[in-house]
Amino acid sequence: MKYRKLGNSLEVSALGLGCMGMSANYGPAGDRREMIALIHEALERGVNFFDTAEVYGPFVNEELVGEALAPFRDRVIIATKFGFDLDPVTRQRSGGLNSRPEHIKAVAEASLKRLGIDAIDLFYQHRVDPAVPIEEVAGAVKDLIAEGKVKHFGLSEPGIETIRRAHAVQPVTAVQSEYSLFWREPERELLPVLEALGIGFVPFSPLGAGFLTGKIDESTQFDLTDFRNLVPRFSPEARKANLALVEVVKSVAEQTRSTPAQIALAWLLAQKPWIVPIPGTTKSHRLEENLGAVDLVLTSQDLDRIDREVSRIQVQGERLPEAALKMTGH
Repeated sequence: MKYRKLGNSLEVSALGLGCMGMSANYGPAGDRREMIALIHEALERGVNFFDTAEVYGPFVNEELVGEALAPFRDRVIIATKFGFDLDPVTRQRSGGLNSRPEHIKAVAEASLKRLGIDAIDLFYQHRVDPAVPIEEVAGAVKDLIAEGKVKHFGLSEPGIETIRRAHAVQPVTAVQSEYSLFWREPERELLPVLEALGIGFVPFSPLGAGFLTGKIDESTQFDLTDFRNLVPRFSPEARKANLALVEVVKSVAEQTRSTPAQIALAWLLAQKPWIVPIPGTTKSHRLEENLGAVDLVLTSQDLDRIDREVSRIQVQGERLPEAALKMTGH
C-alpha cells in the first residue's frame, strides 16, 4: 500500500474504504459478520482510512465500523460526519439539517460511543447548514479538537466560500465531494482552492456509484431500496447514453491489462498527490480489484487520451435527486 497526506499531517492509505454501502443506500445491508471480515481484509491489505457517518443506517454503520476496528484502533484513521437531525429512539431522520454547535457536540459524544473510540480522527460536516454560519460550525469543531475529542476537521460538499470561511476559523484537513470521470465539476474551482489552502480531497463515488466498473447498463435492475432508482443519471435512458463514457474506460483498461474500475481509480489518483478516493464495496473480490489501482501507473499518453475522449462526452442526467442537490454547496 502507498500512503498520502490529507492537509499537513493526516497520513492515510492512498485508497480508503467507504463503508456506507455495507449498511445503507445500495439495497439491503450486508451480513454483519461478512462486512466485519471485509473491513479486516482491507486492513490486512494496508488500508487504514475508513469512512462512515451517523446518518448511514442511521447509526448502524458507525456501530459496525467501531466493532470491526476496535482491536486495531492504533492502526486506523476513522472519519465520520455530523449535520442531520436524527431520532435516537426510532433511528430515523426526524428533521432536516442541523449544525448548531450544541448539536455538533452531542453528535460527537454519541459517535465516540458507537465507534468505541476516544477521539474522532476526521469529523466532517456532512452537508452545509444554511441556518448556521460556518464560522460557528468551525468554532464548535475547534472546541472539540481542544478537548481532544476530535483530531481533524472536514467538510462534505461545501461551496468555495464556505471552505475559505471555515478554514479561517479552524484549518480544514479534508474536503469530501463527488469526483470521478462521471462527475468532473470539482476541477473547475474546487481543486485549485484546495491546492492553494493545503487541504486534502476525498472523492466519494469515485466509480460513479458503480457505473464506471462497466457492470451496469440500461437494462440493469436495482433493488427497490437502492438510491440509484431516484438518481436522474441512472434512469435507463441516461445510462444508455452514458455508456459512451464506460467504453472509453474499457478501451484503456484493455490496453493496460487492467479493469475499468482500476482505470477510473488510477485516473483519480493521478490527478493530485493529495487526492484519496474512498470506493465502497461489500465484496472481497471487488476490494482486491479496487486496491489494484494503487499500483497502476497511467502514462501521460493514457491520461491525455482519457481526457481527450471523455471531454467529448456530455454526461446525461443530474448526479443527485433534486432534494439532495439543494443540500450541496454547488
